[in-house]
Amino acid sequence: MAKARTAYVCSQCGGEHSKWQGQCADCGAWNTLGAFVIEPAQTPAARRGNYAGAAAGAPRITPLASVAQAQEARTSVGIGELDRVLGGGLVEGSVVLVGGDPGIGKSTLLLQMLGALGVRLSSLYVSGEESLAQVAARALRLGLSLDPLRGLAETCIERILEHAAAERPRVLVVDSIQTIWTELLTAAPGSVGQVRESAARLTRYAKETGTGVFLVGHVTKEGGIAGPRVLEHMVDAVLYFEGEAGSRFRVLRAFKNRFGAVNELGVFAMSDKGLREVPNPSAIFLSAHSGPTPGSAVMVTREGTRPLLVEVQALVDASPLANPRRVALGLEQNRLAMLLAVLHRHGGTAVYDQDVFVNVVGGIRVQETAADLPVLLAVLSSFRNRALPDKTVAFGEVGLSGEIRPVPNGEERLKEAATHGFVRAIVPRANAPKKGRVGALEVIAVDRLGDALAAAG
Repeated sequence: MAKARTAYVCSQCGGEHSKWQGQCADCGAWNTLGAFVIEPAQTPAARRGNYAGAAAGAPRITPLASVAQAQEARTSVGIGELDRVLGGGLVEGSVVLVGGDPGIGKSTLLLQMLGALGVRLSSLYVSGEESLAQVAARALRLGLSLDPLRGLAETCIERILEHAAAERPRVLVVDSIQTIWTELLTAAPGSVGQVRESAARLTRYAKETGTGVFLVGHVTKEGGIAGPRVLEHMVDAVLYFEGEAGSRFRVLRAFKNRFGAVNELGVFAMSDKGLREVPNPSAIFLSAHSGPTPGSAVMVTREGTRPLLVEVQALVDASPLANPRRVALGLEQNRLAMLLAVLHRHGGTAVYDQDVFVNVVGGIRVQETAADLPVLLAVLSSFRNRALPDKTVAFGEVGLSGEIRPVPNGEERLKEAATHGFVRAIVPRANAPKKGRVGALEVIAVDRLGDALAAAG
């Protein structure tokens, strides 16, 4: 039988190398190679035996048309914002990876979830970093009942699966996957091989037993989940906690979800009793100005299935530098530079000698092009020191030729703005309703950037 051999796998790109070296030859990252033991392959005789005849329970080729289109059975976890991000609830046998900065609330949220599930679903909290006394103390601070909560302080995956097989929980939380190790490998816990093998064992257990598994993942200094990138491919959903330092608001975003929409957003507020749901997120993303303020514009963005009202603030000031600064928080900086060039060419306003700072209020990150028009309106408002008309919202993509292009779900965005009392909306013509109004909201349809700037005053 062939001997097991050791390969060195890059934790950034997953590239495999025959020997250790300081730099990965595939992606160029330094000090990212970790040892991984490759099990010997089957002998040719064994492979022929596998192909010679299919066992009674072996998988068979099945036409997809004959597969029953049954809806996945979902169970509410008792936290509405978490249910939203998961796609409507927890699916049996799903594996969810939760990442975020240290102290942002990953363990708190999952412990609150187990407390909300209570006796409805049996659960098991596996702690690899904290003692059970610390976990129990946190649960008491959160005001949770300890009766339905069960904990296990263990880091060996073999023993974890033995306890899980005996207890048969319906929900299993592992905090964190970087501390789990397997006896099959000699590498240290947290290495590429240990994380990959431990996650594979947990994923196999979830699919075979129908247990919902939540994995807590550490993050690197760049903000990505630590460990091999294949870890994110193995799980069914990847959730990230986002939030600015010093802010009590937390945003939970789905970057991958096999059972729901990606980029779905859940908003929480951190309090002395743990994380609390924010039922009206638009309210926290809008500043309470006493009156119209120069450099401020309100847009209607869409995160997953939810429209949100978000305030964009801009500050334009004369620059003492040879190369004026372009700073964007919550937006893509390269897109800001492109929009300023469009504003110069098609809007007749040059800011090449000005410092431009743009910020999305509330710490949210806007990743769609509907923010183009509100950003330019905020920049122009700050540059002219003239506030936009009160109770005005805007959205729309700005093209390089100065056209205002439509964005998806325009009607839902307008209804959200009307619900919050706005009276004017500047939108692409293709997104405007036929009647020109949505309730008390007057809709101004524009085709070109010049028309939008004129409508904004």
